Amino acid sequence: MKLDPYRIFNQVALEKSLSGAAKKLYISQPAVSQIITQLENDLKIRLFTRTPKGVVLTKEGELLFEYVNAGINLIEKGEKRIADSKNLYEGELRIGVGDTIARYYLIDYLERFNKNYPQVRLRIINRTTMELTTLLKSGEIDIAVLNLPIGDISLEIIPTSKIHDILVAGKGYSHLKNRTIKFEELQNIPLIMLDTRSKSREYVENFLGSNGISISPEIELGSHDLLLELARIGLGIAFVVKEYSGLYVDNEDLFQISTNVEIPERSVGICHLKDVSMSPAADKFVEILLS
Repeated sequence: MKLDPYRIFNQVALEKSLSGAAKKLYISQPAVSQIITQLENDLKIRLFTRTPKGVVLTKEGELLFEYVNAGINLIEKGEKRIADSKNLYEGELRIGVGDTIARYYLIDYLERFNKNYPQVRLRIINRTTMELTTLLKSGEIDIAVLNLPIGDISLEIIPTSKIHDILVAGKGYSHLKNRTIKFEELQNIPLIMLDTRSKSREYVENFLGSNGISISPEIELGSHDLLLELARIGLGIAFVVKEYSGLYVDNEDLFQISTNVEIPERSVGICHLKDVSMSPAADKFVEILLS
């Protein structure tokens, strides 16, 4: 019985306007104003501050909006899935993914899905791993394709592909080509790595740390492509994902450095909310990834 007032509250917060929300909801502005006032009275707090340009959430309003918006998104997602389940050739699939996985892993699968189900609209949202898990939990995306492991018990994880972290170098480090180096030696070699927001960086650092090795990269980047390019021109040696570096190695722009201990393989996988079943479109996309 209280859902409608919260839907209206959510729309007012999104529009920052009573009249804007009224137009979206096809009801009168006085009705919107009355419902918001009643909700404020019921909760015994002020949710909005009125301004000449519209309305602004109070601190209490912002707190409530965080939960209401997530709840409304999930409800709408459920309603949409019921409609979509009637016909897989309609609807939308919202996929969250990072730059590197999108370019080197996901493109072919997206092409296959689009070819098989051209009437399903694909929305690709590019964010960091942490941001994507937040979007999953708020219902703003259906699935995310991420570097694993992910330590979030609210998410269901389906590994889809193995990847390997390796060290590579360009011709300027050819003296390392025919020997095996120890990770301890990295402290004396210019090192290029992804920045600290990266799941790949976290995985490599955790492995090295578990072996008592602390590293401090000279260069930190947000792009896997830049790792490869800067290693190619000799600015240092780089930790990269083997499966995403084949073109450079095959062309002999880079070579893999042999290490005394291999970094354990890890996975790329699909993540979705544990207690919410995937849509038919998401199920089909996972089938394609696992095929």
